Amino acid sequence: MVDLTHTAPAAPGALGSAPAADELQAYLTGLEQWVRLRRSELDDLDAAALAAGRGDEVAADMSLALSLWKSVSDRYARMWTLWDGGRVLPTNRERIATLIWSRGADDPTASGMSVPEACRLCDALAGQLHARVELSPGAGDAAGRVKDLRAQLERIRDQVALEPALLRDDAVDRLAALMVRLNDVAERAGRGADVGGLLAPLEQDAALYERDLIVGNQLRRDARGRVEEARRIRADLESRETALTALAAECVATVDPAPKYAVPDVEALGPIPNTMETLEPYLERLDRVGQAMTLAHDRYSAALAEYTELVGLLDGLRAKADGLGVAAEADLAASEQQARDVLARRPAPMAVCRQLVTTYQSWLTALTTKDVSK
Repeated sequence: MVDLTHTAPAAPGALGSAPAADELQAYLTGLEQWVRLRRSELDDLDAAALAAGRGDEVAADMSLALSLWKSVSDRYARMWTLWDGGRVLPTNRERIATLIWSRGADDPTASGMSVPEACRLCDALAGQLHARVELSPGAGDAAGRVKDLRAQLERIRDQVALEPALLRDDAVDRLAALMVRLNDVAERAGRGADVGGLLAPLEQDAALYERDLIVGNQLRRDARGRVEEARRIRADLESRETALTALAAECVATVDPAPKYAVPDVEALGPIPNTMETLEPYLERLDRVGQAMTLAHDRYSAALAEYTELVGLLDGLRAKADGLGVAAEADLAASEQQARDVLARRPAPMAVCRQLVTTYQSWLTALTTKDVSK
């Protein structure tokens, strides 16, 4: 509410004088504080009068007080421009003094009063308004609390607008009930009743409801984030499912025996849910599907890699035989041909392929050892 101990600073100089720079600096600092605080105080008084149902009673005085405040505020702004951070010549100091003390009608910011007169009258009006609004002990505190509650209900209204369509009707009803209670409290306070016992539970209910709305909206934002995460993971799994299906088919066609891992069907998981209660289990299932795909991919890839390694080993051994000049030896050549024929089968019997490549390696070792012993 209004701080009646805060009044405008004493004005320096007189009309036609050029006050000292330090006097002007102190005055402008004090006047800036007065302009700022007095406007805040008048706003609080206006809100308190409306909350107490006395807006019409004080409208004329409030309008005059605000008009006086604006006159002072406008002339302060012009003084501050002339002050220019303290870089003022005597001419500008005289012009500032004129703005302080002039009542001239040719000044568009004047109210027919000097700045000190306008400040004194505005202070007096603020005091009168303060007395008229606070007709009973604690009325000012109640009006301030009612004002805070109105602001809180406006925040709640904004939160209600964010509620999903299915929940919005209930949210609106709950907000409306709080507003009815607040209006009742404001009317009682306006009649001078003690409303402390009604304000406390209303403040508690409003605070709890605002918290519930904020938490609910946050949970829905979190859920939307988790839905986006689920969509991203599912899209990745669907891509992996296609690649894994091709890999499994290639492996089954190439080697025998091939690993026997089913390719998980992502479609079987069903649509992505949109509530936190169902999203978390769904994300866990996506994770398990991802793990199963990783295991199947590793096994199929390993089987194909072993086949590729056997072909590479046979090619390497043949290159070694060429280098030693024994590749055309009948037993070695027959062994190579048999290994390549079996490796070329679809699917290739891996146990036999391993044995035949090993046999070729054994023939090459035997021939190499034989040549060395000669």
